Amino acid sequence: MLIGELSRRTGVNTHQLRYYEAQGLLVPDRDDNGYREYADDAELTVTQIRRLLDAGLSTQEIRYLQPCVTGAAPDLKPCPETLDLLRARIAGVDEQIDTLVQSRQTLREYLAATERRLAG
Repeated sequence: MLIGELSRRTGVNTHQLRYYEAQGLLVPDRDDNGYREYADDAELTVTQIRRLLDAGLSTQEIRYLQPCVTGAAPDLKPCPETLDLLRARIAGVDEQIDTLVQSRQTLREYLAATERRLAG
């Protein structure tokens, strides 16, 4: 299928599909006329990419995991690299959450102090 058809089937614009190709996530063949020709499984691959991006993974992390990805969910095979990457990603998210919680607390303290000055 051509890039326009893949875009229609997946709801992902052609610019984004070209980006996935540039990142090594999606590999089309080229027709004699130079047009990208995507295999039938490209729709599944794009679905997997979108869902993994939605989970917060980078395109680099997705490329690393692709050999362990199956199904539309997608399902991840318990490859050692899968477990290590997911654990590291969760640790990073936990750090971000901790930082945001601290920022929220500090902002609340600033707000409370400012409101006290306004009332006082």
